Amino acid sequence: MSEPILELEGLTKVYSGGLKALDNVDLTIRQGEIFALLGPNGAGKTTLIGAVCGLVRPTSGTMRAFGHDMQKDWRTARARIGLVPQELSTDMFEPVKRAVAYSRGLFGLAPDPARIEEILRSLSLWDKRDERIMALSGGMKRRVLIAKALAHEPDLLFLDEPTAGVDVELRKGMWRIIDEMRDKGVTVILTTHYIEEAELMADRVGIISAGKLLMVDEKEAMMARLGRTEAHISLASPLAELPASLAAFPIDLEEGGTSLCYRGGDGTGKGKAEVANLTKALIAAGIDYTGIETRESSLEDIFVSLLGEERDAA
Repeated sequence: MSEPILELEGLTKVYSGGLKALDNVDLTIRQGEIFALLGPNGAGKTTLIGAVCGLVRPTSGTMRAFGHDMQKDWRTARARIGLVPQELSTDMFEPVKRAVAYSRGLFGLAPDPARIEEILRSLSLWDKRDERIMALSGGMKRRVLIAKALAHEPDLLFLDEPTAGVDVELRKGMWRIIDEMRDKGVTVILTTHYIEEAELMADRVGIISAGKLLMVDEKEAMMARLGRTEAHISLASPLAELPASLAAFPIDLEEGGTSLCYRGGDGTGKGKAEVANLTKALIAAGIDYTGIETRESSLEDIFVSLLGEERDAA
């Protein structure tokens, strides 16, 4: 298993008005992974990033990055961390190349025109290098943010809602860029409320709501543990009630007895096998059916379910 490069313990942030933006968050990030922090707006995603990147002062808790205590040796650790914020806050009148080179200098690194060219070419910005940032499209401006974050060659990169507000094609392009970063050894933490993004890109997923980290797990393990199979079976003739021979199956009569709905399984394939056995039991009971629609639960289903449970508990 890869060594941890970021360790958060009991991280809490309470603002002066009493809002608890982070609530006792424990999180360990491993070298070389893509970690997606998934949650609705206002869940605490940006506050967590701000705490690690020195933009927000935590109320309590500890943070270690690359073996350094970030409250005692913040400058050393921060030099190895890059941040792509949600909003472009750089000088809109600056040419692209100069803005990216300036970001490198902010970390005390010597000028390296070849490295800046490499970054701009990798992000398809080289042809735009002399254009002012204000003249670029929204997607290109977002790429400038990434270039600025990569200018000092970080080992850990935070991407705060990297594809918010961009169209589908640009979003797919951003996903490719993130994948290429991982291939080069950069550890990536991205926050998103696009569940498709987390499902496609991440090795592990954390779900946060109201400042609390509800769950952290390998993506596949999370879907296996919490996933479900749902099957809708259209019956040839309506049933008034379920026969006793089907009592062992997690099914309900729906649509006036014309449809059976199965909800079960555990995300490991058990549900599919149980649906197959259910169809055999229907045939044995003399119940004819005209069609079956089956679907496996997605990360979105798990996300919605967890948030629902959190709201119910509150």
